[in-house]
Amino acid sequence: MDKRKLGTDGPMVSEIGLGCWSFAGSYGPTDKAESFDTLRTCQDLGIDFLDTAKAYGNGLSEEIIGEFMDTHDNDFVVASKGGIYRDPDSGARGFRNDEEYLRDCLEGSLKRLRMEQIPLYYVHKRDDRPIEDVMCTMLKFQQEGKIAHIAFCEISPASLRTISEMGKVAAVQSEYSLWTRYHDLGMIETCKELDVAFVPFSPLGRGIFATQAPDPATFGEGDFRTGTPRFAQPNLARNLAYVERFKALAQDMGTTSPTLAVAWCLARGEHLLPIPGTRSTAHLQELAAASTLKLTDENMMQIEAILPVGWAAGDRYSRSQWAGVEGYC
Repeated sequence: MDKRKLGTDGPMVSEIGLGCWSFAGSYGPTDKAESFDTLRTCQDLGIDFLDTAKAYGNGLSEEIIGEFMDTHDNDFVVASKGGIYRDPDSGARGFRNDEEYLRDCLEGSLKRLRMEQIPLYYVHKRDDRPIEDVMCTMLKFQQEGKIAHIAFCEISPASLRTISEMGKVAAVQSEYSLWTRYHDLGMIETCKELDVAFVPFSPLGRGIFATQAPDPATFGEGDFRTGTPRFAQPNLARNLAYVERFKALAQDMGTTSPTLAVAWCLARGEHLLPIPGTRSTAHLQELAAASTLKLTDENMMQIEAILPVGWAAGDRYSRSQWAGVEGYC
């Protein structure tokens, strides 16, 4: 597995990481044994970059990772996130970026991960306070030694420029894939200019590029895709028609659609580190194969011809799911 750097001063990590939301049951039921098998397979494949958050099962994903690291030899570099808030009485979700709440999130993550310092810590979602205030809080955490490197999720290029004047940002994480490409309109270029790593989550389009097409009838309770416009009809049928052509191209190239989708992300820039999520060891091997699939300019043009920018029908989020994401185009 080739490695890439997390920003100017960050560590070298596997160029493909593992998103660990599914450890908390976001895409159907799971258990600790299955998650442990996935983490052992990561070690076998050279994947050492893990991505988790307090919000993933209210800390369950972090607990599983923390227990594994405490009981197995490993060299994992872990990123976690804080800032999503759930009211304990009503269950309503919101976002808090005040120092008190972010500190509470961070301290909880440190405890669950069994760490004294988190290598990379993100502000998970934004509230409406000035981002300069949030950066001050993150710099304070860094000065206290509780986090090694600062990161933000789903912010705008303008916000990244503003906070980069105050201190070093190691990474920005946002959804980016063959069907979610609005970051081609500024963020990927800005990250490159400022020597910030860009970390695409959901590079498989939440399963749309999986070998087996997703079937909403099988989505379990709590599956994030339920109610998402792109997975609702008639959008889904239209999207799958495009994906079938992409799968045919992958087959012609002697690979699979998941491998090709991740390889495309890697080819978009040396500062991109995609973090596909899975808890299947077989799927993980398929994703890791993208590290050895080096796409040519001709390959990229073939993909572009099949999946031109803007091909996806429906938005990536429902109206309520857009909350906490900074828009810029």
